[in-house]
Formats: sequence, C-alpha cells, structure tokens
Amino acid sequence: MRLEPKSAHAKSQTRAIALASLSAIAFTLVIVSLLVIWAGAPVFAAYVALFKGGFGDVFAWSETLTRATPLILTGLAATVAFKAKLWNIGAEGQLYAGALAAVAVGGLHGGEGFDLATPLLFVLMILAAMAAGAALLMFAAILKTWGRVDEVVVTLLMNFIVLLLVSWMLDGPMKDPTAMGWPQSVALKPELELTKLIGQTRLHTGLLIAVSASAIVWAIFRFTTFGFAARAVGANVNAARFLGLPVARTAMLTALLSGGLAGLAGAIEVAGRTSYVTLDMSPGYGYSGIVIAMLAALNPLAVVPAAIFVAGMLVGADSMSRAVGVPTYIADVIVAVSLVAVLVATMLTRYRLRWK
Repeated sequence: MRLEPKSAHAKSQTRAIALASLSAIAFTLVIVSLLVIWAGAPVFAAYVALFKGGFGDVFAWSETLTRATPLILTGLAATVAFKAKLWNIGAEGQLYAGALAAVAVGGLHGGEGFDLATPLLFVLMILAAMAAGAALLMFAAILKTWGRVDEVVVTLLMNFIVLLLVSWMLDGPMKDPTAMGWPQSVALKPELELTKLIGQTRLHTGLLIAVSASAIVWAIFRFTTFGFAARAVGANVNAARFLGLPVARTAMLTALLSGGLAGLAGAIEVAGRTSYVTLDMSPGYGYSGIVIAMLAALNPLAVVPAAIFVAGMLVGADSMSRAVGVPTYIADVIVAVSLVAVLVATMLTRYRLRWK
C-alpha cells in the first residue's frame, strides 16, 4: 500500500477540503457518542446540553465568543508560522509574555513621566505586548536560520521559561500589594480596559480586534510579496532559495507576525477580561491555537469558525456535565478526535491509497 497524489483543480480541491472537514466533525460526533454511552449517559440529551450550553442563548454565545477571542489570535499565530514551515509551539509563552508586557506598560499608575493620554498609552501597551511575543519567536527563528537549531524544541521549552519568569514577577517586582498575598500583577488602568459588546456579559471588543486580525492576515498572504514568499518557503524552501527569495528575511518577518499575534492575545485577554496577570490566566490557549490552525487547514479566515467551534465545545462541556453527568474532559476528547479526523480527511483529499 502506498500514497499517490491526486491531480485536482484548485476549486475542486477547496470543495473537497471543506467537505472533508464536515465529514470529520460528523465522524467525531459518532466516536464521542460511544464514549457518552460508555459513561452511562443518553447520547441525544448529552449533545443537546453540549450545544445548548455553548450556543443555546445570548449568554451562552457571549461566553463562547469570549473564550474564542484569544483562540482566534493564537490560531492565527500558528497559521502564520506553519504556512512558512516555522513550527511555533511557543504561543502559550508568547501570550504570557505579551500579557506581562501589557501590564508593565498599562499598569503604571500615573507615576512621574508616565502621565500619558489614554489612547497613546493603549497603543503603547498593545505594541509592547506584540513586541514581547515577537521577540520570543524571533529568538527561535534566529537559532533555526543561522544555528540549525530545531525551533520545536526551542519554542516548547521557552513556554516553561516564560512561565517561571511570570511566576517570579508576580511574586516580586510586579506583585499587586492589595492582593492579600495572592500572586497576581498590578491591574491595568481602568480606562485601558476594553468595553463590553453586550451588557451584563464578559464579551468585549477584543472579539472585533481578533476578527479584524483574521481578515488582515488573510489579505497579507493573499496580496503581499511577503505572503507569497512565506507560502513559497513553506512549500519548498530549496526552490524558494533557488528563485532568489529572501528565505532568512521571510523567516524573521514570519516570526515577527506570528509571535506578535500571540503577544496580542495576551494583551487582549488582560485588557478585555482579567485586568491583571495570573499564572492560571490561560487554560492552554497557546496549545489550542495549534489545533485551531489545523482545523482551519491554515486558512486565516477559517480560523474564526474553528475557534468558535472549539470554544463552544469547551464552554458547553460544563452544561453537559451538569445535565447528564458526563465528565467535562469529553470536550478535550471532541477537540482532539476532530483534529485527527480533519488531518486524515484532508490527507485523503490530496492523496489516494494504492494497493500493491
């Protein structure tokens, strides 16, 4: 048995990938149904509770979209890097670095020399967060480009280094003196916090920023020379180098954009939801971004529905657990199985099995 590439037009290939994604989700629901039965719960009632908890009313949608906001940005960070074959596994650390930088700028409460206008301070806060995330990934990209060091190992280990740095900062220089010993940073200025989109909910305008970032990233890869160079390097780095494309510069720009998006996720999470940094601020948004990028087939526009789907499963799992007694971990199973199913289905749209 061997794999042979299929010859197909671009439009038919796009339709096949879309159909494969839907088939993979249907396959996932069938597999998870077996686990629900094994847990002794009614399948139909479990799925009703799952989807109602994630998408059943305005409050459910607000919680899902609030959870989806950082996931869109980390999904975009992974999409940008993976398109250029820069395997960024460090979005979690880049998110925390961005959050810490945002608080470092936005938490300076009117000290001498820091009495800046709110719009300017907000822009500086966002730029600092994006710069912090970009710096981490550019360090890995430099080691890969000129030192031949595996970026997977570097970015993965940087996650732990950043978390240790955050822990030290929260117990040291940036500790909130009013937190009664709880390890958290100082809070942002209230005027730097993002406004709510819906009253009495946690949904904030960071969602609009994340969706806009998705459109901007799509346009970059569609219409700019950098986007063409990144796609070319990702397709075949030796061919790109032979054509005279700036491979090293493309890697640096890719790291700048990818890490910046992950750092922006940290700033948006602080400004829109928490107001300060804690060690449990992110329940794995950076790692989930990899899943979302794969579910979206590295399409920046498809990242948005993929993030909403993952967020809906995570939010709805709590309602399902309360309604039928199924463990909330089944949401993680849904996300993991759907990822594997989408990868296999996508592979089968591009290759056929040939039996010998």
